[in-house]
Amino acid sequence: MIRHELARLWHRIGWAWQGWMVCWRTEKSLRQWTIVNAISILLAVVLDLSPAERGLILALGVLVLAAELMNSAIERAVDRISSDLHPLAKQAKDMSSTAVALTAVAGAAAWLVILIG
Repeated sequence: MIRHELARLWHRIGWAWQGWMVCWRTEKSLRQWTIVNAISILLAVVLDLSPAERGLILALGVLVLAAELMNSAIERAVDRISSDLHPLAKQAKDMSSTAVALTAVAGAAAWLVILIG
């Protein structure tokens, strides 16, 4: 039982890594958000922040990356279904881009509150 669950976990980690690498190779925006996240992590470690503030910044950075991965997945799924321009396809892509933007705004807002407050 435990061996089976560990094997499943190992497979999930492998699939997640494959997804990350495909997105990393093909999506400039993921690479850009990763750089922004690395800078944010460095600042969170260097600046005198509380553990809660540091945790919030780190968690929001991870959420931006997760949103970008989901955005890329939605774009690929839409493109796979049809290469025709369709208003619903555009809306789906725009909405997933908005999700990335909103998570980034949340991260920026947290930094502003922490730095100003």
